[in-house]
Amino acid sequence: MVASRSAYPHKGKTPILMARRLIVRACNKFEGAIRPPSDKSLTHRAYMFAAMANSGVSVVRDPLNGEDCESTLECLQTLGATVHRVSEKEVRVSAIEKWADYPVTLNCGNSGTTMRLMCGVIAGRTGVDATLIGDQSLSKRPMGRITKPLSMMGANISGDTAPVHILGSKLEGLHYDSPVASAQIKSAILLAGLGAEGKTSVVEPSLSRDHTERMFEALGVHLYRQGTTVYIEGVQSWGSFEFAVPGDISSAAFFIVAALAHRNSEVTFRDLGINPTRTGILDVVSQMGIAYTLTNEHEELGEPVANVTFHAPSELNPFVIEGDLVPRLIDEIPVLAVLATQCHGTSIIRDAGELRVKETDRIAVVTKHLADMGANIEATADGMIIHGPTPLHGATVDSSGDHRIGMSFAIAGSLATGETIIENADAINTSYPEFADHFHHLSGVALEVAE
Repeated sequence: MVASRSAYPHKGKTPILMARRLIVRACNKFEGAIRPPSDKSLTHRAYMFAAMANSGVSVVRDPLNGEDCESTLECLQTLGATVHRVSEKEVRVSAIEKWADYPVTLNCGNSGTTMRLMCGVIAGRTGVDATLIGDQSLSKRPMGRITKPLSMMGANISGDTAPVHILGSKLEGLHYDSPVASAQIKSAILLAGLGAEGKTSVVEPSLSRDHTERMFEALGVHLYRQGTTVYIEGVQSWGSFEFAVPGDISSAAFFIVAALAHRNSEVTFRDLGINPTRTGILDVVSQMGIAYTLTNEHEELGEPVANVTFHAPSELNPFVIEGDLVPRLIDEIPVLAVLATQCHGTSIIRDAGELRVKETDRIAVVTKHLADMGANIEATADGMIIHGPTPLHGATVDSSGDHRIGMSFAIAGSLATGETIIENADAINTSYPEFADHFHHLSGVALEVAE
């Protein structure tokens, strides 16, 4: 028996899960309301756009305080931004008046968004000499997908993987046909295009997340969108701004699945971002014949927000994820695979080869560990086939340092008999420091940290 302790040592305080081993036991139902962590993608962009403003101090409310976004803040400070953390719920970032004009090293940690978007921010800034590094996982991820188009614009940039070196230089506009639908590729090019001569455009095979475009438009930046193509004129700027970051639907996805998979469950997510390029999971829920309700709909800097409530159905129908739907829920696929094990029929995930170059090969890791727990699942080159429903039993799962794998299998463990032990669970801090607290609040079952 593994010695353990509750993950809630201080009542009334949000616990930060720091241990490397987590124990999960079955739950009867999930019910209640939570405000999920703020959107990571939007927090990154808010910090970067604040630093890039032509003057003033921008106010970012309800930022995600996870490790990835902290990496972005630290990089911006190294480049010349002043950051004032008023509280956990408010960060003020000054526009950079003088960008670092000496060689700097920017540590992006585990954040691919930080590294790829920061390349776009820096590429056209003459005089900036930056080397971008990351942790062991990030150092294996492909960076050629952004260094290639930036080089085509005239950027002095090198590195197919980290470290990536950039020497800011004069850029020219580019028309780029992206081989994959990726908001990080698109955003890096558009950010570089802001300082380039002429017009820059990006066309994708299908529409990826459009947070950058929405934020640009809300800040008064002129751009034009038609289908999967976006055009932006060079040499544009904006002033300081205030922004309340919505809740992240990718983080809410874990408890959406928990609510749907446990009978008699009902969970409400407050202030949830419902950007159409991010709500693929809502399409899957609708495809399964499950209704959900939206209340208090409004916008924050161009981003649609609402309270969203989910009720567990009497039976779960299977689903298919493919084509244009994939970019709109790419990060939710691991936990949706968990949901598929409880569906009556065969669920199919295809066209998701991008999962193989995330923090881990998510197709291989999800397939292996769900099979270890008793699922009838097989991997394909670009997805998975899951037959259900199948009862799950406890097993030992290694997150491989991937936060979404850790949380997905915590939800799987809530459906399984016996104990599920998750190794390297501290990766969850990357995007959802409150995960253990919210799990306990909604289920009444405390996660335990092994000694």
